[in-house]
Amino acid sequence: MRIAVIGGGPAGLYFSALMKQLDPAHEITVWERNAPDDTFGFGVVFSDETLGGIEHADEVVHRRMSERFARWSDIDIHFSGLVRTCGGQGFAAMSRKELLHILQRRCLELGVDLRFRTPAPDVEELAAAYDLVLAADGLNSAVRTRFAEVFGPDLDRRHNRYIWLGTDRVFEAFEFFIKHTPHGVMQVHAYPYSIDRSTFIVEMHESVWQAAGFPAFADRDFAPGENDEKSLALLAELFADELAGHALLGNNSRWIDFTTVRNRTWRHGNTVLIGDAAHTAHFSIGSGTKLAMEDALALAACLHENDGVTAGLAAYEAERRPVVESVQRAAQASLEWFESIGRYTDQDPDQFAFNLLTRSRRITYDNLRLRDDAFLDAIDGWYLTRQQADAARPPMFYPLRLKGIELPNRVLVSPMDMYCAVDGVPTDFHLVHLGGKALGGAGLVMTEMVCVSPEGRITPGCAGLYTAEQERAWARVVDFVHDGSRAKIGVQLGHSGRKGATKVMWEGIDDPLESGGWETVGPSPLPYGPGNPAPRELTPAEMDEIAGQFVASAEAAARAGFDLLELHCAHGYLLSSYLSPLANRRTDEYGGSPANRLRYPLRIFDAVRAVWPADRPLSVRISATDWAEGGNTIDDGVAIARAFAEHGADVLHVSSGQVVKQERPAFGRSYQTPFADRIRQEVGVPYGVAIVAVGAISSYDDVNSVLLAGRADLVALGRAHLWDPQWTLHAAVEQGYQGEGAWWPAPYRAGNRKPPTGRTDGPPPRLELVRSGDRVSTPQRWIPTEGKS
Repeated sequence: MRIAVIGGGPAGLYFSALMKQLDPAHEITVWERNAPDDTFGFGVVFSDETLGGIEHADEVVHRRMSERFARWSDIDIHFSGLVRTCGGQGFAAMSRKELLHILQRRCLELGVDLRFRTPAPDVEELAAAYDLVLAADGLNSAVRTRFAEVFGPDLDRRHNRYIWLGTDRVFEAFEFFIKHTPHGVMQVHAYPYSIDRSTFIVEMHESVWQAAGFPAFADRDFAPGENDEKSLALLAELFADELAGHALLGNNSRWIDFTTVRNRTWRHGNTVLIGDAAHTAHFSIGSGTKLAMEDALALAACLHENDGVTAGLAAYEAERRPVVESVQRAAQASLEWFESIGRYTDQDPDQFAFNLLTRSRRITYDNLRLRDDAFLDAIDGWYLTRQQADAARPPMFYPLRLKGIELPNRVLVSPMDMYCAVDGVPTDFHLVHLGGKALGGAGLVMTEMVCVSPEGRITPGCAGLYTAEQERAWARVVDFVHDGSRAKIGVQLGHSGRKGATKVMWEGIDDPLESGGWETVGPSPLPYGPGNPAPRELTPAEMDEIAGQFVASAEAAARAGFDLLELHCAHGYLLSSYLSPLANRRTDEYGGSPANRLRYPLRIFDAVRAVWPADRPLSVRISATDWAEGGNTIDDGVAIARAFAEHGADVLHVSSGQVVKQERPAFGRSYQTPFADRIRQEVGVPYGVAIVAVGAISSYDDVNSVLLAGRADLVALGRAHLWDPQWTLHAAVEQGYQGEGAWWPAPYRAGNRKPPTGRTDGPPPRLELVRSGDRVSTPQRWIPTEGKS
């Protein structure tokens, strides 16, 4: 093939070297507008996983890189005058300039035509003359801009400012310095990359940057290679203690606001985007160079394995996109954590350190246990003291008091619609379903949304609490849970609103009933989706009637013995639809402003609170964001949560979305936890309200991580409990925990050890002359000595 490469950075060079190795007959030309020695930035970091791929693909490049690496395993977190160290990470860093020299040399050895100080010809001319055009032209890609209609770029400019600097202080580990300054919180990401240099990235929120006066220094154009010297001088003064008498160094250093780059596609004919031109991931979880070189390896392999450029590029994007998107999700979580770091500066240094390390949700409680036992033991000790318990245990198994009830642990079985009621009456299915989850060890078991009227049901199979027969049936379920387990049971009350009169889920979720339906109602005559009828707008008199229905159902729930009542103000049902501007277009006192849209849900809450026993907790489930343009955002979600807290809510159950059909959720593991986290910091802690996190959480490791980091007080799991009704008890066994937080009913106790599977051999023989002992993490620091490069 004839291959044109636009950009002589790591992605373009490494790809060119790999393709030449795969077939020396390839004719490859690289255009780079800068000189060979022109490079910006300082050190770049690689993971062991990436280095393994480089070693397999090109031993020469790997060997030359390894000769230049600084290696260490520790992370030091400097916060509130203390340092917390966690080992076992595994880092390798080197000078970006040296990496480019290695790749340039390798390309020349293999016969790649490198054209420095030469802008690339027009991309359309290249596409016509070459078999493949590789656009490795970086964050500000001209190729991506030229074909924006095809690539569909999404450039998300973020709220923090950062500046990429270096220092001649050689750090021994990855250092996070969290600095309280008169202007606000600033943070430093620093790490060594040679025997005499370290990278020193300073980052802060835009508001802190403004308050410190940096805009006055940055308010001009800088020539290529020029530094913002005034900012460097001020930063050297602010971080004098951290620099310890060493210099702060610039290299084309000026303030940047990070931009997350995403594209609808990376391909256009025989042209493909790679590296920062295709995607970016925040520097706090790794190196863009690492991602770019992984791109290059995958692209070269896919082109080699497939017939023709079209098939090769399609295979590349299909293989690589899920990997990149996973990294970007983790990077987004990390980026947003650092943007919001001010929320966590009141945390104890131990919890803050754990929170920082687990910010991306890729590193977890168990993962840190594998990396550094001693670090996690210290965190567990701090948590034990905070909980005032008698013995250490996994975080999920500490009790939680909510008013007059105490939950034995922090696991909640999510409300899940079962669609198995008959005329609103719960059946033996509900007894087995909810009773089984209680026997399975969860601390709190929630009913599905229990509707306050026949017309308030979602489907004909939904349960209600508006007749005496329904109340008796629910009381039977409650009594079983109380008699057979130590779990508590809560009822979720709601009204379907415009999402009612639909088929049960397995017959067509959200599809309207073809016959036997009922008229739906809402704050405004706006249908939920294109296939749903418009609801009838509720009159004030009808709103009064529905308020009375909620009160009557709450009184029935109290008589039935439920321990907790949750008002369903999420997922687009009636009360949620009042909260969202996408569903509520009223012009009276219940529509328009956020305060007006809150008026009716708060009125219902106050009415329910007036009749609910004062010693039993009240919860509210909210959608923290609508995931749709023009809808509620997380900022609105915080305001909604605060309003319910001010009205006396004891628990806030933080979910998201399902308010409109055109939503675009950012699905992923634990994807809703950041919403719970923010609401806990801004509402839960100040008002003493317990916060529930929910959303694609399925492992006890994630549950422990959420709790220990202070992101929530309870964790709700739905599908995990459908997979395994004894999820909580099995989680206790897997973690080696026995205690009050995981109580086995007497008939089940014979099963409290995991049974053997398949063939089970006897104990293994001794094969060590001297026992190695328990595994202990050994700290590894970067301490250069003579002879190291």
